[in-house]
Amino acid sequence: MSQDELVDVIDENGKVLKVVTKREAHASGLLHKCVVSEVIDSQGRWLMVLQAKDRQDAGQYVSPVGGHIASGENENNALKREASEELGLTEDFKFEYIGQGIFNREVIGRKENHLFILYKIYSDTKPILNHESDSYKYFTEDELKNALKTNPKQFGDAFHFVVKNIFPHLLK
Repeated sequence: MSQDELVDVIDENGKVLKVVTKREAHASGLLHKCVVSEVIDSQGRWLMVLQAKDRQDAGQYVSPVGGHIASGENENNALKREASEELGLTEDFKFEYIGQGIFNREVIGRKENHLFILYKIYSDTKPILNHESDSYKYFTEDELKNALKTNPKQFGDAFHFVVKNIFPHLLK
């Protein structure tokens, strides 16, 4: 999604207040929606992607699917679009809604105020990464728990937010 594409500015209940460009939403810190998804394979391993150097959370592992929901776009359709763009997932994959939360931060000159709509995708498809990620790695749940404890800085802030608010069992 380019900076000039339109997003819905929402209140904390998800009610659309107005439509602005993504650039304007980030410049002013206006709340808008993003889809975020973890990807779990049939062995129960979590797919993580290493962010490219020009992205937020550069050089850190993050959720493999994440992106803005365009103005008027259905959340499930946004998930499928982002999964296709970021991982090359084009088959009819299984997914489930997990929850949502507001993630607000300033990073790389932007005021990101996002309502994360969180999912889990279940897929064994080998990822085909786009320009946003440099590489990927699978973690067992135990490996992920250990890595979050022993080297938390290898994971981006957005993933820490997701873990703390949606998957707190990974911190135990």
